[in-house]
Amino acid sequence: RWIKFEEKVEDGGERWSAPHVPALTLHSIFQLRTYLQNGTILLDLDASSFKEIIVKVFSRQPEGAELQAEVREHLAALLLQQPWHQLTKSPMQLLAELSFSPCTGRHSTQPRLLHPRGPSAALLSFQLRNQFKKKIPLGAEAAHIAVGEVEFLEKPFTTFIRLRQGVTLGSLAEVALPSRFLFILLGPQAKAKAYQEVGRAMATLLADELFQRVARQAEHQEDLIAGMEAFLDELTVLPPGKWDPNARIPPPSCLPFRRTIVHLPDQQSHGNGDMVAAEDRADLGHQCSREELERTGRLFGGLVQDIRRKARWYSSDFSDALHPQCLSAVLYIYLATVTNAITFGGMLGDATANMQGVLESFLGTAFAGSIFCLFSGQPLTILSSTGPMLVFERLLFSFSQDYNMDYLEFRLWIGLWVAFFGVVLVATEASHLVQYFTRFTEEGFCALISLIFIYDSLKKMLSLVDTFPINWQYRLDNITSYSCVCNLSGPGFVCDLLLAACPVPQPPTVLARLSKTQCLGQGGHLLGTSCQYVPDITLMSFLLFGGTFLSCVMLKRFRSSRYFPTGVRKLVSDFAIILSILASCAIDAALGLETPKLLVPSELKPTNPARGWIIFPFGANPWWVCMISVVPAILVTILIFMDQQITAVILNRREYKLQKGAGFHLDFLCVSLLMVFTSVTGLPWYVSATVLSLGHMESLRKESTTSSPGEHPQFLGIREQRLTGLAVFILTGVSVFMAPVLKHIPMPVLYGVFLHMGVAALNSIQLTDRVRLLLMPAKHQPDLPYLRHVPLRRVNLFTIIQLLCLVVLWVIKSTTAAIMFPVMV
Repeated sequence: RWIKFEEKVEDGGERWSAPHVPALTLHSIFQLRTYLQNGTILLDLDASSFKEIIVKVFSRQPEGAELQAEVREHLAALLLQQPWHQLTKSPMQLLAELSFSPCTGRHSTQPRLLHPRGPSAALLSFQLRNQFKKKIPLGAEAAHIAVGEVEFLEKPFTTFIRLRQGVTLGSLAEVALPSRFLFILLGPQAKAKAYQEVGRAMATLLADELFQRVARQAEHQEDLIAGMEAFLDELTVLPPGKWDPNARIPPPSCLPFRRTIVHLPDQQSHGNGDMVAAEDRADLGHQCSREELERTGRLFGGLVQDIRRKARWYSSDFSDALHPQCLSAVLYIYLATVTNAITFGGMLGDATANMQGVLESFLGTAFAGSIFCLFSGQPLTILSSTGPMLVFERLLFSFSQDYNMDYLEFRLWIGLWVAFFGVVLVATEASHLVQYFTRFTEEGFCALISLIFIYDSLKKMLSLVDTFPINWQYRLDNITSYSCVCNLSGPGFVCDLLLAACPVPQPPTVLARLSKTQCLGQGGHLLGTSCQYVPDITLMSFLLFGGTFLSCVMLKRFRSSRYFPTGVRKLVSDFAIILSILASCAIDAALGLETPKLLVPSELKPTNPARGWIIFPFGANPWWVCMISVVPAILVTILIFMDQQITAVILNRREYKLQKGAGFHLDFLCVSLLMVFTSVTGLPWYVSATVLSLGHMESLRKESTTSSPGEHPQFLGIREQRLTGLAVFILTGVSVFMAPVLKHIPMPVLYGVFLHMGVAALNSIQLTDRVRLLLMPAKHQPDLPYLRHVPLRRVNLFTIIQLLCLVVLWVIKSTTAAIMFPVMV
């Protein structure tokens, strides 16, 4: 059988072989052409059953090729026999056949082949329960090739039939599908092998997209011969004597580009509408982006168009989320968002004397993200604090302290000015400038943010060495000399830490136990060679960190594994992050080591008791502060515009096949208006997070559920909806009350998820591929399209310049000049 590739019944007859590329003999194709030239060709035949087809074939034979009446009767009786079909059984059915019957103790088996003279009802039942139909794409048709040798023919009998409409021919097909093409070749004995090769050639032709189009549109016999000539032009000929004809070429991991023909007068009527529609849908996202970035010449013209464009999708943005994959995405992005909120919240607390902390980060992320998901143009975007914004907050707090200004009030005015400038940019359609962002800029920015994720996760892990020092001096042989005692203030107050700590000496049996915390709480201090001993928590943390990262990578790749059915592989791949986190948490709980755990606030009160939930614009600073705030507000506006729009460009790339449009103007308006709320309440400022958003989109990838044997699932696009992001941010807000559960998650596990997100985002850009080319000899380099058209030295020069710019951006980000980061981009 053929769909795109060939499958054969193995010698044992129990299963179909693995799909492989058909390898034909050139002689068989030339023979097929001869048979088509001399045989009966019936195009657009009207028939409703196989019997009617056979009758019309014999009645329309060309003059000189007519068969005798007796031979026609023999051929008709032969062709109308019930067909044999190879049973397609699942592994569970095969196991069931091998099971023993409890009554007789014998193997219970089923017939491998249906009897050729069995009733049609049995064949129809076979068709309905055949699992192979799940692998056939929707809208497919069956073609039938019948070849063989008979003793009563003196010369070959050949016919090629194309029905006007696809007709279900009863039990003729392995599965119940409409049929349009039939090819019959019967000839004298002693040439069975040659007939079989001709039949294989015909089947391979009908499985080829180019010949299919020709066969559907052919009006004469010469058109079919011309289609064969076009097929021959595309063949690869292997040298004789150096190729084993029995070898099976495995299907390529990536199918070649679809071939096209120049003249296609009526595509829709010949079944090619699906392919054309698929290509149009692939271009839809790119076309929408171009339309969204065209200037209207009216105030808020782009915003109005965004709202109109997104309004018609609003109801489907919720109904499209009813899929198990969305649950996996919610859990994955929720844990990543919580980790991000805790990380940046802790850094903000250190940088601003707890004027903004973890609680403020949780509440701000929950509110800003929920509002953005409800009203934005691209709800797949995840809002978060970013590295450049953190640097600006640190500089702003230092400036406020140096000049005795109230930090939160100064920040309020900056946020209000930023919101004003943002509305002005939306009104003047400044997002039009996004179309000038090139791949060079996108890749540099995405690489920088990805490296920040990787760097921060590794930096956090290395900081554990200071918190939980490694016991370099510990020697197992010296264990008898190690001790630790609690020394309370005063002479003679030295007791064994584990046995006693008392003001007066007493017998060891009556001494009260005293822990390290109790000793230090009573004003004592520890003395002894083993007082600084702690378990190797650092080692365990690194094992959890590396194990989580590696398991995330391996389970994500499980989708393309050869084990288990397709549904199981997809389920494991979709829930890869969650499974990795649960496995790591289970290992940590089983060992019981005191690894650092997730810290979640449990009370709704400001981190710094000196501030409230509402920031007033006047009172703490001079009146002119509201005017000078314009200068830093301009820099923040540039920062937010670049950060937001570059992320939007990356998320709306053509290769993601988004169909609902982007909404650049609407997104930037939402971010600008949220600046007002977060500034008034003293919560962190938020903008699109590139890595989190890319992770969100990758977790919502749609792939074809029905793929031909040997063909890899095709990427269909992203599951575009609003519910996953909304659920993530609602859960982030509720996390304040989920502290008893979340406190059991080790921080190294979440840092491993951070590392995976950074590496996955880094691997999604072309820059990573070109960096590998720098280290790869030319003969080992992959066959990339740009390497065919651009000299390798130019590609390497381009990559080196891009890396140098990335280094400059990293240096600027790491210094006090970080506020100039958006200008450098």
